Amino acid sequence: MVEEDGRDILAFDLRVDPLGARRQRLDVAKKEAGNVQRVDPQIFDDEALAWMGFEARSAILEVLDQAIADAAAKVCVVVYDFNEPGIVSRLEKLGNRLRVIIDDDGKHGDSNSAESTAAKRLQKTAGEDNVRRQHMGKLQHNKTVVVDGPKVQAAVCGSTNHSWRGFFVQNNNAIILRGPGVVKVFQDAFDFYWNNKNDVAAFGATSSATWQTLSLQDIDAQIGFSPRSAKNAVLNSIAKDISDHTTSSLFFSLAFLYQTPGAVLNAIKKLQSDRKVFSYGISDHNVKGLDEEPQTAGFDLQTPDGTVTTVAPSALTDKDVPEPFKSEPVGGGGTRMHHKFVVIDFDKPTARIYMGSFNFSVAADTTNGENLLLIKDRRIAVSYMIEALRIFDHYQFRLNQLAAKTAKKQLTLQLPPANEGERAWWEVYYSDVRKIRDRELFA
Repeated sequence: MVEEDGRDILAFDLRVDPLGARRQRLDVAKKEAGNVQRVDPQIFDDEALAWMGFEARSAILEVLDQAIADAAAKVCVVVYDFNEPGIVSRLEKLGNRLRVIIDDDGKHGDSNSAESTAAKRLQKTAGEDNVRRQHMGKLQHNKTVVVDGPKVQAAVCGSTNHSWRGFFVQNNNAIILRGPGVVKVFQDAFDFYWNNKNDVAAFGATSSATWQTLSLQDIDAQIGFSPRSAKNAVLNSIAKDISDHTTSSLFFSLAFLYQTPGAVLNAIKKLQSDRKVFSYGISDHNVKGLDEEPQTAGFDLQTPDGTVTTVAPSALTDKDVPEPFKSEPVGGGGTRMHHKFVVIDFDKPTARIYMGSFNFSVAADTTNGENLLLIKDRRIAVSYMIEALRIFDHYQFRLNQLAAKTAKKQLTLQLPPANEGERAWWEVYYSDVRKIRDRELFA
């Protein structure tokens, strides 16, 4: 979280489940999670969900609880996936202090979808005029909350959908921003969406479709909302920043990257050939042959040597694997790695990060309803870098375990040389350019 006095900004979802003994109740719950009307909060294990939702869930719920307690606060919400009962029930408590925009693209627009069910419930409590359905050019993909009251002035954004998968299954992040300057920027964007239903050109001509400063103390942070006009589009400038101005390191965790060819993917591939830049990244990827049906069921892990390897989440789920790695929640189809962030030069004064709901695609830039932040702050960049490493190391271990199993070898720690003439495992960190960068960055 960040306030205008500069407090912490970040909240992450944690995607391993150490509460294996509670799996049966959670399995029952997740089967019903596609329809908010059928989800009974009583079958949820609060301790399990608090762990699985981690910081992002608790931070978002805290903002909503504060809004409920501030009787004069007005709340404006834009949601994409929308089936988490804890969110819906809290919004119901706001009554006519709430205005909400709910995506209606594709299955979201079906009369019996969770999103339609939630809309009907909120129409009863907030009033029909305070609930709108929208998809802009294709998707209303924002996940934002704005609270404007005498006691609470806050905004929520990021990649976390207000859904079972968004809270409890996927890797996600949320940013909580506080202060009147922040609220004005988010409120303006909401009003432009509200008043320009599905009118891409009209929204693209608003000030919200350009970079807006967030007026945070000691933090250089900007936000822009999509759909942008061709004149205001930012995808190519982001790609140029990555390819031409990254001097030390690049970390990325980008849902749909390898299904979204274009400027950003090309920029990342260009950096793979630059041995002076340490790059490490992960993206979801379609893996055939899995028992489940999600379109993006696995991950592409790009290691610092430029190698891209596909790994499935099932790589560490056999009988010999201990908890918490053995049990992972699924809860329906779709991507599991849902982050959308790029960290550039975290170890430099020029450290910066791009993040939000924005999928770094042409559609996200000029068609969908989205939010994208550019934060130039080393402390925050380091926080996202650490989150990136947490995910990467987890799946790199899975790859190593899978490779050892395929080779019918036991995965063991390498020991120092025992005999004269044997090479030490660390020698490569003083001879290979990429390994040297790895050592210098993290040793």
